[in-house]
This record gives sequence, C-alpha cells and structure tokens, in this order.
Amino acid sequence: MRCPFCGDTSSQVKDSRPAEDHGVIRRRRLCPACGARFTTFERVQLRELTVLKKNGRRVAFNRDKLARSIHIAMRKRPVDPEDVERMISGVVRQLESQGETEITSETIGRTVMAALAAVDTVGYVRFASVYRNFSEASDFETFIQQLRPSEHSDDEGDAP
Repeated sequence: MRCPFCGDTSSQVKDSRPAEDHGVIRRRRLCPACGARFTTFERVQLRELTVLKKNGRRVAFNRDKLARSIHIAMRKRPVDPEDVERMISGVVRQLESQGETEITSETIGRTVMAALAAVDTVGYVRFASVYRNFSEASDFETFIQQLRPSEHSDDEGDAP
C-alpha cells in the first residue's frame, strides 16, 4: 500500500479489525519512511460491474460515486454515519449479487431509493429529486403525495 503522505510503498500493518458488520477489514498502517500513520479499508468485491447509462454509454461502477450521492442526500440528517455506510455496502452487495456484470443506472437508482426509504424519508426525497430530475416545486408535491398513502396506511386501520 502506497503511503498517502510520502508515496513510499513499504507500509506496515499495525492493527487489523473487522468493520461494518464484518464486511470490511479496517487496517491501521505505518509508513517506515516518513513515520505517518493512516487507515485503509479492504472490501470483498464479488464482480466487476459496468454501468449502462441512459444514453447508451458504459462506464465502470464506482462505489465512491454512489457513496458520495448518498452522503449528499443524507447530509445533516439524524442518521448514524455507520448506518449509512452499512446501507451503502448493502446496496453494493445487492447490485453485485444480481448475477449480471452490466447493470443499468435505473436499476442502481431504484435500489438506492429502496434502501434510503427504509432509513430516512427526507434523504429518500432528496435522492429522488435528483434521480427523477425534479424541475419544479410541483414535482416535489406530487412525489410527496405518492408517499403519504404508504406512510399512513397502517394508521388508518386503527381508526374507530
């Protein structure tokens, strides 16, 4: 592993421990050249994914890009950052386990929206506004109106 401070390639692992429900290995490293300490994460990758965009282009799947968009949707929300990381890992595992090496951007969007809906409604609406390309306030209103019946359907059965 290359040291992010000096570029030396002979870093030493000082500590390893599981993270994110044992789906990731967190390693603390020491660079013998400059003495800097840094952390790396090791994840299992089931297969290389290619994203098929709406315009027909094919690009390599980028977990960091997915994580960035989810973190933006979840910014300033009262959700534990570790829960968000677990959700991201779960989405990636779900995409990798579908058995296909090419996956549409639409499938990725639907999978992320389902995961966000289970974690935080506001993050879900924020992500949906970008994913579904909302252009007016009325797009938000329509989307939220579609959410309301599913949010209150359990309460309606309890009414006298």
